[in-house]
Amino acid sequence: MIDAAALKLSVSTPVVTMTPDARPWELHGTIEDLSRIAESADRLGYHHLTCSEHIAVPSAQCVRRGSRYWDPLATFGYLAARTQRIRFATNVLVLAYHHPLEIAKRYGTLDNISGGRVILGVGVGSLREEFDLIGSPFEDRGPRADDAIKALRASLSKTEPEYRGTWYSYGGMVVDPCAVQPHVPIWVGGRTLRSLRRAAAFADGWCPFSVTPAQAEQWLKRVDLPTGFEVVLPPTQKLDPISEPGQTHDVLAETAAHGATTVVASFAHDSVQEYLDNLQALAELRDR
Repeated sequence: MIDAAALKLSVSTPVVTMTPDARPWELHGTIEDLSRIAESADRLGYHHLTCSEHIAVPSAQCVRRGSRYWDPLATFGYLAARTQRIRFATNVLVLAYHHPLEIAKRYGTLDNISGGRVILGVGVGSLREEFDLIGSPFEDRGPRADDAIKALRASLSKTEPEYRGTWYSYGGMVVDPCAVQPHVPIWVGGRTLRSLRRAAAFADGWCPFSVTPAQAEQWLKRVDLPTGFEVVLPPTQKLDPISEPGQTHDVLAETAAHGATTVVASFAHDSVQEYLDNLQALAELRDR
């Protein structure tokens, strides 16, 4: 039996990122396809859906990283009007590409219009060419990111934020609107033990990529986690709740046993309808 009250499910949103493992139908996916998925996930009780950020990907990197990245703010702003409960998690914003108050204003506005449904997933970034493109320092991006997270925590829900840090320092400025959540969840992405330590020190959760659940479990044992800390992990394999409900149940349980509080719904799918059918079947399996 899966503890439905404890284990949450999230949607790694198709269409919005054209990574190498994306399915062929996603290439021609539309905003209406995306809206159907968001509305279905909302109705079925999924916890959040995601959207990643890249400003521009070097052509030489597209085979490895993919080429399509919808802007998360525009995407979530539209989907907020089509849904009621599901949350919106940036996965992730690269902190070095934005001033903390820029994030506070833009995503505070999104939090406002969505009724408090923003989760701010942030990361340090690793694509040097993109840093160079916008003139952002690359070598010290780690400590800069730590300072940015602390600045965001001090600023996201305040109309007159103040912060004094190593790289960011401000006061006497008004940010209106700001987030309506008193405490906007901040999650840290990444694929290293250092990203988990950063998350535990400064944030509310960890949403790694290219990290197996088994590896995540080993790292989680090495870090003291705050109460209520969220761990968002992919399953150990693609889920098939329609044809293999028993195996899918076991995979969810296994991923939770490795430390996940939220499991990313990851399916093999060849059409938007097949994706929707899998969302429905997985939600029913979770609730049994």
